[in-house]
Amino acid sequence: MGAVPEPHAGWTFLTNHARVLAAIADDPQTRIRDIAAHCRLTERAVQRIIADLEEAGYLSHTRHGRSNTYRIEAGIPLRHPAEAGLTVATLLGVLAQHDEQRGKQPHR
Repeated sequence: MGAVPEPHAGWTFLTNHARVLAAIADDPQTRIRDIAAHCRLTERAVQRIIADLEEAGYLSHTRHGRSNTYRIEAGIPLRHPAEAGLTVATLLGVLAQHDEQRGKQPHR
């Protein structure tokens, strides 16, 4: 098992749930270990987040041998009343657009 990722001090704009969901959107067949490394979380934390997302209906999975394929329910609205009318697809679209723009910037 890999080392526990370095914790982040302070607050952030995105929740860990959003980060995990975005990682799954990038690769629906990704492993929990890879999500954890990408999001700088422990594997156990990623497992809990995936369970939360599945329980709330935002995510489901299909088992294929020892691996999973995840399916995001993109049409479900976000949970907070301040985001009324915004869906998971909207959130993931904004994050994907950011990743695309970041990929076009020169490395510093």
